[in-house]
Amino acid sequence: MKITNIEVIPLVRRLEEAFAGGTYRIVNRNTLVTRVHTDQGIIGQAFGGDEDQRQDLVVKVIRDHLAPALQGEDARNVEALWHKMFTCPVDLDNRSIHTLDLNNHAIRMQAIAAVDMALWDALGKYYNVPLYKLLGGYRNKVPVIAIGGYYQDGQRPGDIRDEIQHYRSLQLAGVKFKVGRESVAEDVERVRVAREAAGDNFAVMCDANQAWTPQQAIEFCRAAVPLNIRWIEEPVRWYDQLEGLRLVRQNSPIPVTAGQGEITRYGCRDLIMHGQVNILNVDVTIVGGVTEWMKIAHMAEHFHVQMGHHEEAQVALHLLAAVPHSLYVEIFPNPKRDPMWLELPVTHPRIRDGFMELPAGPGLGLELNADVIDRYRAD
Repeated sequence: MKITNIEVIPLVRRLEEAFAGGTYRIVNRNTLVTRVHTDQGIIGQAFGGDEDQRQDLVVKVIRDHLAPALQGEDARNVEALWHKMFTCPVDLDNRSIHTLDLNNHAIRMQAIAAVDMALWDALGKYYNVPLYKLLGGYRNKVPVIAIGGYYQDGQRPGDIRDEIQHYRSLQLAGVKFKVGRESVAEDVERVRVAREAAGDNFAVMCDANQAWTPQQAIEFCRAAVPLNIRWIEEPVRWYDQLEGLRLVRQNSPIPVTAGQGEITRYGCRDLIMHGQVNILNVDVTIVGGVTEWMKIAHMAEHFHVQMGHHEEAQVALHLLAAVPHSLYVEIFPNPKRDPMWLELPVTHPRIRDGFMELPAGPGLGLELNADVIDRYRAD
């Protein structure tokens, strides 16, 4: 199955309103549609990623470097192709200064991820099996949660209650709720309102988006113990990930989740080996694709670290269904937050009784809406 062409289409959509988390504000929804064309007529196709400021550079790396390097190669050799992309010479003006070059390394890994996901879709189509079965096939449905609890101007307790009740009506299993923008006491109160609306049989996770010092994170976790929080995600600031996460994990009764900002298995290895996390929420579109994500997942299992995933349900669903130590797949039920998830796929996996069911089609089981691609393409 020789690769004849690799196509990448950047999409950009302006959101109708801004969405604020603990340390950020989202105003656009970006993604990449990547297609691997082969001489067998099989086209591997995936969409994913949410790079805003440097999406054009990710596209450039694919078009100018990765696509020519893989031209004529056998698409079935995903491991060899991944290593070829990882070692392919790419000039992004690196200066051999680790901290200054991290952004360029992240651009490369997002480019590799886009191609790698499409390759695995092609492989599933070649063997005529869904991707999750090709990767291990541990389960055929995965519990699903909403990402919500965003900060809004003039937000009242009743608004939080209505939001949680809406998620329950959609038959979701829980919600990942934003914290970190207000004081610790105010955030505890917001989560208390969410828990009261959720009831006892609805999971509530909290995501601080690296907003706190270790002391603030520990304060929040101890105060939130009665609220039965499933995990605290990215509790400490960007510059204190190793020691800060360790302090929170050792002093908090709530499991610690991190890893969505890691771009390789090596960063995830360090989180695991230094005892920083109970759960890794590594993002396949950031960490180099399916090939790298699966290596991280198998490594984590040896250390009794569970696997979550940061967004991107269209691919994450397959990954989480393939391994025994996975948790929840995440979606944005609010179409204003992620209109691409709502409109880009022609059909969506069924959600029932708290679970998202795996698609039966080969590969990722995705058919994409051509009109949506044409409407929002940015090139």
